[in-house]
Amino acid sequence: MENQNFESSLAKQALTEQRKSRRWGIFFKSLTLVYLVVFLVTVNEWLGDEDDVEVGRHTAVVDLDGVIAAGSTANADDVISGLEHALESKNSVGVILRINSPGGSPVQSAIINQEISRLRTNHPDKPIVAVVEDLCASGGYYAAVATQTIYVSQASIVGSIGVRLDGFDLSKAMESLGIQRRLLTAGENKGFLDPFQPMQADQRQHALDLLANIHQQFIDAVKQGRSGKLAKDESLFSGLIWTGEQGIQLGLVDSLGTVNSVAREVFQAEKVVNYSVREGLGERLARRLGTSVSESLFKSIFYTDLLN
Repeated sequence: MENQNFESSLAKQALTEQRKSRRWGIFFKSLTLVYLVVFLVTVNEWLGDEDDVEVGRHTAVVDLDGVIAAGSTANADDVISGLEHALESKNSVGVILRINSPGGSPVQSAIINQEISRLRTNHPDKPIVAVVEDLCASGGYYAAVATQTIYVSQASIVGSIGVRLDGFDLSKAMESLGIQRRLLTAGENKGFLDPFQPMQADQRQHALDLLANIHQQFIDAVKQGRSGKLAKDESLFSGLIWTGEQGIQLGLVDSLGTVNSVAREVFQAEKVVNYSVREGLGERLARRLGTSVSESLFKSIFYTDLLN
């Protein structure tokens, strides 16, 4: 019996040592990953710093590409940061906001519009223009109208000056399936956009009033930005879209042009430098490694508690 107890004690001690060794191993691996993350971020910032690079006289470009939203690449902070960097460059002669966007958040679009107006006032010696590629609709156009001039291709799509609120009414489908919705709210209208229950007439009117208010903000921004240029046509604000060629006739945009033609003929600085904020290789690796660190730490804590 004593011999069995002794062997059992040795086994427990060996298991304890293995657990300690495993915990320390995970700890040092995680620490190494943390140092690697810091190193990669530092190198990325060093390599991405264009302030010390002499590029000569040039045209600056900032991209507004994709859906405009806080979490997308076309978010207001990044677009504005790119514009500011471009304007502060001593060798940039002007800035092109290259747009290829279907729109998105009215808030993010309005912020870009307002900041472009501010930057134009603060940097009157450097024009900010927009060049539309395939699409400049809704929020994309909201941003464009704050620039000095809007250039398009003949087949570009522009316009869509409107606001929408999407949803479904699945209440009848629920009823046919014999499913009853259980929704508890504090505030009688808190769930008025819930797709599983019908919308009341007063709630529908409230939603329409809300959209009308945001639509009017959009219209006001367009009229201010395109002052004296718009055709007297109320369909301009109906949400319709037009080709670039039609847009010129309606005063929505100014003339035909591309990034290269504007740089060459308008700014007379053929060299183009892109100032768009991009996620570099170091940042992508750092983000992934950061996730790995978190997972390793979680496993270390979880399994240690589980084994103990």
